[in-house]
Amino acid sequence: MQVRGFGMIMAFLLVGLISLGLFALWRQFSQGPSAPAQEQAASGQPGDAEQGKAQQVSTTEEYHVEQMLKELSLEQKVAQLFVVTPEQLTGVETAVSAGETTRHAAMERPVGGLCYFSKNLVDPKQTKDLLRNTKNYIQDACGLVPLLCVDEEGGTVARVASNEAFGVKNPGDMRAVGAAGDADQARVVAREIGSYLSDLGFNVNFAPVADIDTTGSGTMHDRSFGNTPELVSSMVVAQVDGFKREGMLCAVKHFPGIGNVEGDSHNGRIYSHRTADEMRGYELKPFEAAIKAGVPMVMVGHVSCLEVGRGEGDLPASLSPSVVQGLLRDGLGYDGLVITDALDMGAATQSCKPDEVGVKAMKAGVDLVLNPSDFPQAYDGVMRAVREGTISEDRIDESVRRVIRTKLRLMQ
Repeated sequence: MQVRGFGMIMAFLLVGLISLGLFALWRQFSQGPSAPAQEQAASGQPGDAEQGKAQQVSTTEEYHVEQMLKELSLEQKVAQLFVVTPEQLTGVETAVSAGETTRHAAMERPVGGLCYFSKNLVDPKQTKDLLRNTKNYIQDACGLVPLLCVDEEGGTVARVASNEAFGVKNPGDMRAVGAAGDADQARVVAREIGSYLSDLGFNVNFAPVADIDTTGSGTMHDRSFGNTPELVSSMVVAQVDGFKREGMLCAVKHFPGIGNVEGDSHNGRIYSHRTADEMRGYELKPFEAAIKAGVPMVMVGHVSCLEVGRGEGDLPASLSPSVVQGLLRDGLGYDGLVITDALDMGAATQSCKPDEVGVKAMKAGVDLVLNPSDFPQAYDGVMRAVREGTISEDRIDESVRRVIRTKLRLMQ
């Protein structure tokens, strides 16, 4: 009897414990998430599940980046560092189509991207065929899509909207957009531009301009959104968002800012005497805002920053370690793609020989070399530098990883 009584007592206790457990579960589900979970939701921070998923995606992406990197030869990796005109790639006088000449050139040097100008763009059908064929040839050559780039800011810089054959409206100079003071309008403009560029087959637009116009008469006057960091920052952030919504990569330009200098870097050297601290409080503000907004690419201009790059002579920003690595990478913490402004411009060609320009850009911290004056010499110069140990292959891989990472996202 004692044993039987003891067993009954244990049974009652077990039933009681189970009931308490079920009650606790009922309360948890009926009252919603726990306090820590509520705090996470209120703060907008992802919970463990979301964080785990993001980490898994990141790990998977990096695995694919490394796998693709291993599949590229050194020659292909170096080619991925260049964005050139179709004429620089093929040697033809004016490229309006992509056929066997483009295919052979792409097999020899599968460049990271191509930059197109008005002379290459005749009408929508021709442009779509040109871009589609070029994309296929380069992807067949190296497994990666090319960056198909154009300058389409609006106003005086519009390779597509300036041609009536495309049937799209030119939104006008960004000066007028900025003067209206409406960031939503800037976003709408970016979405309109991004939409018709995407439809044609482009995936990169070299815009928006983040230069602050303080001279009132320089080359950036009509292209800049305005003359204060706050105004320009708000417009730039809106346009970064607008392009992103249309699936268009954009490149904020011209770091570290050329709106307060006289002269035109197309013709020769231009100079800034501002210190790094002065720049951080003014010129860099729109770029900093764009970086926080997730801009995928920063274009570095050719202004010679004499106070920032002391000891570098009058080296343009695009080739200056003090500007690219110092101000942009280290100072603003930017780890995305960095591309130079076109290196066939006077400020660049006066600074170094054609076979040195790619090497100097890599040493400065740049990822993509845009339109060198002599692409074969610039390419050979980088290849020679790697083989001689002037630049390590690890340094090349660092930039190629950023290129691959961006392109894999385009290919999804």
